[in-house]
Amino acid sequence: MSQAMLYHAFHVSGYRLVGWEFDQHKVLAHLEPQDHKVCCSNCGSHNVIRRGSQSRWFRNVPIQSDLTWLIVDIPRVECRECGITRQIRTGLAAGKQSYTYALARHVVELCHHMTLLGVARHLGLSWDMVKEIHKEYLGKRFAKPALKDVRRIAIDEICIGKGRWKTIVLDLDSGAILFVGDGKKGDALLPFFRRIKRARVVIEAVAVDFGKAYIAAVEKHLPDAVLVFDRFHLVKLFNEKLTQLRRELYRQAVGPLHKKVLKGIRWLLLKRSGNLDDERNERRRLDDALELNEPLATAYYLKEDLCQFWEQGTKERARKFLLKWYQAMLASGVQVLQGLARFVLAHQHGLLAWYDFPISTGPLEGTNRKIKTLHATHYGFRDSEYFELRLYNLHNSKHVFVG
Repeated sequence: MSQAMLYHAFHVSGYRLVGWEFDQHKVLAHLEPQDHKVCCSNCGSHNVIRRGSQSRWFRNVPIQSDLTWLIVDIPRVECRECGITRQIRTGLAAGKQSYTYALARHVVELCHHMTLLGVARHLGLSWDMVKEIHKEYLGKRFAKPALKDVRRIAIDEICIGKGRWKTIVLDLDSGAILFVGDGKKGDALLPFFRRIKRARVVIEAVAVDFGKAYIAAVEKHLPDAVLVFDRFHLVKLFNEKLTQLRRELYRQAVGPLHKKVLKGIRWLLLKRSGNLDDERNERRRLDDALELNEPLATAYYLKEDLCQFWEQGTKERARKFLLKWYQAMLASGVQVLQGLARFVLAHQHGLLAWYDFPISTGPLEGTNRKIKTLHATHYGFRDSEYFELRLYNLHNSKHVFVG
């Protein structure tokens, strides 16, 4: 076999083929290094004396369905320049690994399209070997995600098991996860803030929910960043209050008619009016319930009004709109709504900041769904480091492959 064929068929250079053999769908290639490869692994000098050799087997990229092994005779040399005696560098594999760089690259490429188990079965490798190859690749690329061009981020927590939480920081421009912290308190972000400080990165805006721990942590460690409170979390909070009010009215309802009307409209209250399905009589059922319950009707229409806050065009118009909405909430006489109105007014600076930086944690919510899928298929893994590395690679993955 020519050197060109050795390179193209086996992805090997710097060696010559001594012989080869076939053994039940296995290709065994016997190699020895060319003269320019025989040098001191310490100083690179070719002024060496051979002191024996050792044969090593390396698993290589398969040829069709045939397994390929490289059996390499590796010389041990004494260097006349530095006096060190050791084996030469093979250039085929890292350290004491039994697989070649070429096979490792092939495994990584397949991991973009298949599960670890699928890759292992396809190549005839152990699942652990495939995982370790992929983990090493991810570690080199994502152990410390680049922060140089980061300007706008989102912070949120995600539950990955009973009582187990992770704090996720997302780059809103690239969609990449920048940091995964343990827990959901402000202290979980400290390693990330230290990296930000060392890299001298200027964060312009941070999208967060209304959690006090994250707000306090951002204000302390990123004092120049603009806090933007997430719009979807505010609507979610209002929906929770609306559900609470419906339950209270249901308990106070007199007569079976009132109870029946209130019992069937929980999800209709949470829908935007434009999303109601007329074919299923959703709008009529909701109107009937609101007609019978004035406090519920007031709360529902104030919720619909709140959604217009982000459609005011300018920050000043939005400020006036929010003040008018606040006054209407207080005038409603509904205790649940009055408490929510005070909460919103206390956080108006972060809500109005949306007009300076129209960002939210929405992209992070989509990423969280991917994380939950990954964690579900990751169940049973004991390698938390590998799991976190998979998270850093999520923005490059159209599909979540693990098991």
